[in-house]
Order: sequence, then C-alpha cells, then structure tokens
Amino acid sequence: MKKFEEKTIQTEQIYNGKVIHLQVDEVTLPNGKTSKREIIKHQGAVAVIPITQDNKIVFVEQYRKPLEKSIVEIPAGKLEPGEIPEVTAIRELEEETGYTTNELKFVTSFYTSPGFADEIMHIYMSDKLKPMEKKAALDDDEFIEILELTLDEAEKYMKENRIHDAKTNYAILYLKTLEMM
Repeated sequence: MKKFEEKTIQTEQIYNGKVIHLQVDEVTLPNGKTSKREIIKHQGAVAVIPITQDNKIVFVEQYRKPLEKSIVEIPAGKLEPGEIPEVTAIRELEEETGYTTNELKFVTSFYTSPGFADEIMHIYMSDKLKPMEKKAALDDDEFIEILELTLDEAEKYMKENRIHDAKTNYAILYLKTLEMM
C-alpha cells in the first residue's frame, strides 16, 4: 500500500473537453472514512526557455481569460496524444516565437497543481536559437506579442506582476541560479 493512499470507490465523469477532463472520485481515506475528490485530468504540457544570441529571453504576452488580464510567459503548449515532449517544445517554440532550434536541454518536470490536477509540465531550454525563414502559424484562437527581455528586465516584470505564472517564474529563478554559478 502507498503511504496515505486513497482508494477510488467510484468515478463520475463530469466534463470531457478539448484541454481538460473533470471527474469526481469517491474515495476511501486511510482512516476508513470516505470523501470526494474533484480531479482535472490533463495530457501534460511543455514550456521552453529560449535564449537569443545576445542573451535575451524570448517571451510571449497573451490574454489569459481565467485571470482576465494579459501576462508575459515563456512559450508553452499542451502535449498532443502520444507526442514526446521534445517535439512539443520545438513546435511551440516555432509557432509562438518564430525561432527554431536543434538543441534542447531538459531542465525539469513538475506537477502544476497536484491538489486537483494531474497536469505535468516539462521545461526545456535552448540558447541555440535560429530565426525561421517562414514563421509557423499560430492556432486560430491564439493572439500573442513577442518580447525579448534581459534577465534583469524579466525580474522587474515579476515584481510588477506582468510575469505572474509558475512556469515563467521558475524559468527566471532557474536562469538566476545559473548566473550565480
């Protein structure tokens, strides 16, 4: 038995969407009592920390409806079924920034919100960017602006809450640790 395991008694599918699936599980707790867990299932996502030749980080600014505001983020996107994260990373880099690369370095993976979702985020980095001759097309419902910022500028954006999501904050702190080594 896994430590503190909650055994599923029953699962009720609530919603199956394009990005997420919502289910409610009835579970038996370690003390024998029962409880309900609302769970979001997600196929996973990938983000890239793109660094230009002049040592700037490439970001995208886009409107995030759940937040009702625009924020500045590193390029990212969801994994397609059966797709390996490196393929997603390059696709999202090309679609969102107009850069490509032949060299990705795996940085880390983490669960974004383990209290209610199983989404795993894979982070890659590349400082070997090449501008694409012909920019890849964005998804039909994507509207973004590209920004290239120094690490100091990115930290300023964090303080101003213009950069305000976990993956991008992680990326900046990660680059800051590399700077200190």
